[in-house]
Amino acid sequence: MSLFDGEPEGGKATLHSAPLAERMRPRTLEELSGQQHLVGPGKPLRVQIERDQLDGSGTGSMIFWGPPGVGKTTLAKIIAETTKASFIEFSAVVSGIKEIKQVMTTAAQAAELHSRTILFVDEIHRFNKAQQDAFLPYVERGMIRLIGATTENPSFEIISALLSRCRVYVLEPLTDEQIAGLLRKALEDKERGLGALELTADDEALELIAGYSSGDCRSAYNTLEVAAELAQADGSKQISKERAAEAVQQRVLMYDKSGEEHYNLISALHKSVRNSDPDAALYWLARMFASGEDPLYLARRVVRMAVEDIGLAAPEALNLCLSAKEAIDFLGSPEGDLALAEAVVYLCLAPKSNSVYTAYGAVQAEIEHTRQEPVPLHLRNAPTRLMKELDYGKGYRYAHDEEGRVADMDCLPDSLKGRSYYKPTQEGREKLLAQRMEEIRRIRMGKRGRS
Repeated sequence: MSLFDGEPEGGKATLHSAPLAERMRPRTLEELSGQQHLVGPGKPLRVQIERDQLDGSGTGSMIFWGPPGVGKTTLAKIIAETTKASFIEFSAVVSGIKEIKQVMTTAAQAAELHSRTILFVDEIHRFNKAQQDAFLPYVERGMIRLIGATTENPSFEIISALLSRCRVYVLEPLTDEQIAGLLRKALEDKERGLGALELTADDEALELIAGYSSGDCRSAYNTLEVAAELAQADGSKQISKERAAEAVQQRVLMYDKSGEEHYNLISALHKSVRNSDPDAALYWLARMFASGEDPLYLARRVVRMAVEDIGLAAPEALNLCLSAKEAIDFLGSPEGDLALAEAVVYLCLAPKSNSVYTAYGAVQAEIEHTRQEPVPLHLRNAPTRLMKELDYGKGYRYAHDEEGRVADMDCLPDSLKGRSYYKPTQEGREKLLAQRMEEIRRIRMGKRGRS
C-alpha cells in the first residue's frame, strides 16, 4: 500500500490538486518540523525508528497524544516508510466493529506472509471499550503495530489493557515561528507547494496566519490556500497582511471544533430544540456528526438542554438524555448516534420550562450582590452543649410532625424573607408543581392566621 495514496505524482502543483497540507506533508524525519523532543538527533524514538527497533520496548504499538495539526498522522506515515511496513489508515469517526474486523483480517493475512503492518487509528479516543478491546489480540500477538492518535488524555479515553501495551508520546503544538517558516517554504516549493503560482507574502501576513493557527499546521496551510485564491482572484501576486486577515476570516467560517463555526452549529441545534423544531434540530445534529464532532460533547450539550429548557415541565427528559449518552458510550459512533437523535426529537416535542434555570440564576445574582448572611439559628444543628446554650437549633420545627407536613418557619436569612425565586410555569408536569406550591402557601398562611 502506497504511503501517499492519492497524492499527485509531482509535476506542477495547483490549487486544484490535493490540499496543500497533504502535498506539503513531511516525508522524512529531516523534513519534520517540531517534535524535536521526540525525534531530534539522538532521541530514543528517532533511534528506534532509524534502527527499526520499535518492538524492542514491547509490542511496538504507541499512542500519539497532542492537539490537531501537529504531525501525528505524518509521524506515523514516516515510521511506516522508514521501517518498510504496510500502512493502513483507519478513522474512528466513521468506523465500527465491522470495519475493525475487516482491517484485522487484512493485517492477519499480511502477517502470515511475514509482512509487517502499521495500523494507524486516527481519533482512537472515539472508540468505546468494546471497539478498543477488538484490537487487543492482534496487538498482543504482534500481528499489527498499532499507532493511535488522540487529542484527548489517553489515561481517560483509552482502556487500560490497550494503554498498557502502548508507549504514549506527547506531541506539542508548533510555534508561530515554525509555522511561518513552513508557510514560506510552501510558497516557494514549485513541486509540492504554491511555487508555480509565483506568489510572495509579507512577513506580517504569514505571522498573522501562523498566530491564528494556534499551533495547528494543517489549519495554517488551509488558510494560506484561501489567501492565495483571494490574491489570484484579484490578479495580484502579493499576499498582504490585509488579505491574510480576510483569509483567516473565511477559514473561521469552515467547521473547526475549536473555531466559531463549531459554536454556530451547536447554537443552531440548541435554539432549534428550544423552539420545538425537530426537523431543524435533526439537521443541525447531523451536520455536527458529519463534521466529526465528538459524540460525547454533543451528549453533554443535549443533557444541558434537558435541564435548561425542558426542566421540570418534563423531568423524565433528563433521564432519557443520560440514557442516550450511555448508549453512545456503549455502542460508539455511528451506531450510537441514533440514540442522541431520539433524545433531540423528544426534547423538541416536550413541554418547555426554564423556570429552574431562571430561579438559579436569580439566586446566584443575589449571592453575588448581597451580604453573605449567617444561617438562622433555628436551622443550625446543635451537637454540643455550648451550641445549645447559644440557641443553635432553638425554634426549629420538624415538618413531618406538622399539619400538611409544612411548618410555619422561615428558612431564608432575615434580610431575604419573602424572596421568591422559583416561579413554575403551567407547562407539562410543572403545572402540578405550581399547584403544590400554592397549596403550601395556603397552609402556611392558615397557620400564621391562627397564631
